[in-house]
Amino acid sequence: MNVARPFYDYVRKFVEISEDEFNQYIYPYILVRKYAKKQIITQEGEVENYFNFIVKGLARKYYRKGKEEINTQISFEGHILHSQESFHSRTPSEYVIEAIEPTTLVSISYYDLESIYARSVKMEHLGRLIITYTMVLKDRWQMQLVMLTPRERFIRFVNHNPALLQRVPQKYLASYLNIKPETFSRFKHLVRAGSKNEVAT
Repeated sequence: MNVARPFYDYVRKFVEISEDEFNQYIYPYILVRKYAKKQIITQEGEVENYFNFIVKGLARKYYRKGKEEINTQISFEGHILHSQESFHSRTPSEYVIEAIEPTTLVSISYYDLESIYARSVKMEHLGRLIITYTMVLKDRWQMQLVMLTPRERFIRFVNHNPALLQRVPQKYLASYLNIKPETFSRFKHLVRAGSKNEVAT
């Protein structure tokens, strides 16, 4: 249970679930998977077979556009990360998921997740709530990309995820935030110079 404790705490945000229920319905299906820095978690062209919760580490999801890698998700401890469309539709993934740091995942396979749903109405309800939550987050982020200026996106990101400026390579963050690398460098320089207020104005 120790390594799965963060996942237990996560699911309790959605439904009231006791440790006994968690140990009965979910824990037997959990796989602990570990990846080295830059190791591929999900490859483009393969069907996503796992629902992943990040226990430790940092990973990114991206797709290739010519020679360019377009980052669509950067996730760390406490986040869900998988190729959603591939996982749910059982079709080849258009995305690559890669560990940025040594990363430990708590994973449940597609077919094991179906078994969990079949065993309990509460577990099926939990699954629906988590899927809905992740879809809302995705739509919210897409809206920010459209509605906010590059500066506003940068400020919001720094305010919510200050530690990631040190953990994530700049080129990944610039791509994720859809900000030109030179613009991102200028914003980041202002933060490093202790002029965060200047960036925010």
